[in-house]
Amino acid sequence: MNTVTNKQQDNKQQTVAVIGAGIIGINCALELQSLGYQVTLLDKEGIGLGCSKANAGHFATEQVFPLAESSLLWQMPKLLLDPLGPVSLSAKHFIKAIPWFMQFFNNMRPSLRDKNTVAIKALNKDAIGHYSALLKEENMEHLMTLQGSLLVFETTNYNKVDTMYQHYKNEGVAVKLLDRAETIKLEPNLHDNINYSLFFTDVAHTIDPLALSVALSEFAKNKGMTFQQSAVTQLAQSDTCVTVKTEQENLTFDHCVVACGAWSKELLKGLDYHLPIEAERGYSLSLPINEQESALLSRPVASAERRFIITPMANTLRLAGTVEYAGLKARPNYKRAEMLKANAAFILKTLPEQGTEQKSEQEAWMGCRPSLPDSLPVICQAPNHDKIFFALGHQHLGLTQGAITGKLIGQLVTKKKTEIDVSPFCISRFN
Repeated sequence: MNTVTNKQQDNKQQTVAVIGAGIIGINCALELQSLGYQVTLLDKEGIGLGCSKANAGHFATEQVFPLAESSLLWQMPKLLLDPLGPVSLSAKHFIKAIPWFMQFFNNMRPSLRDKNTVAIKALNKDAIGHYSALLKEENMEHLMTLQGSLLVFETTNYNKVDTMYQHYKNEGVAVKLLDRAETIKLEPNLHDNINYSLFFTDVAHTIDPLALSVALSEFAKNKGMTFQQSAVTQLAQSDTCVTVKTEQENLTFDHCVVACGAWSKELLKGLDYHLPIEAERGYSLSLPINEQESALLSRPVASAERRFIITPMANTLRLAGTVEYAGLKARPNYKRAEMLKANAAFILKTLPEQGTEQKSEQEAWMGCRPSLPDSLPVICQAPNHDKIFFALGHQHLGLTQGAITGKLIGQLVTKKKTEIDVSPFCISRFN
């Protein structure tokens, strides 16, 4: 009994820096603070103001397949030629992106793709359950809605839809194949040109991803976590501590968790780790809705052909998607957000009314998804730095995998057995 008490006391004396206040960093900070560590969350901006702010809000546990798929090889030239298509590659960024794409294409090999699918499935399996427990503890259940989601098809023939359905089903994903009538019955505002849909029954969405991020961070603050708005420029580990260098000062901690997504590359480079991460820029357009328009949609609806998603949120209908490879520093091309509205007109019969005043309130946004070529995040203890841990690179699934990642980091820091095998997520696979 005394041994346990002493161990808990020892944990309370330990300090941890979590770098990055997106949904991943927030969940790591909350878990570690709950375990008795004194956590400082650092970010150059604010809570949830990066990629977590205005994403699709989709807890996409059905997305168990890596993005590297061989069929993309034939589609890629056509996709890249259209500057406003679902995928865009900046001419200025092309040369820099070649090594990443070479690794991406290599991960299309069936053996690697199957291996990576198993790893993604392990992370996604209980991802929503971990969130449910957190939200229930703080009476925040309203921030997550369990209504499933739809993937709709306009022109894809039945055989291809059925093949996709069988692939999901064979991987244990809860899914139903619906015809047009069944789809429209579920979502009456869907356009008549929708022929089929896949109904993923066990997934969820949030009415506001930024509000979710803020609520979880407040939960952590109530437990004693502190937040510091600082840009971290360098990390170093000695025998006794980790030094976190910011633009203002040097801070020391017993442990450090790097969770700053696409911005992690330079920090890890300073520690002699290679991180082949790409800022896969995604856009969203939030259309304000009134009380009468709240019934336009009840769950996320993704378009298979147009490669974007529509999510009903608290006061908006959020259109999100597209992939743009242009690096971290290029200016946003908000035409890519505006085109989502044109695509939405093919999916929904009725869009929110956009008068002059409402149109000025619609919000275009761009966020940098931290994507690795194998579609797996990095969740591990740094191989050559026992006091430093990594939680980054969750590509399109940062929101989905936030809570489970926080739990795994807590287990790694406390040297407990992790609830899933984390070896596929070690950075050693790139070094």
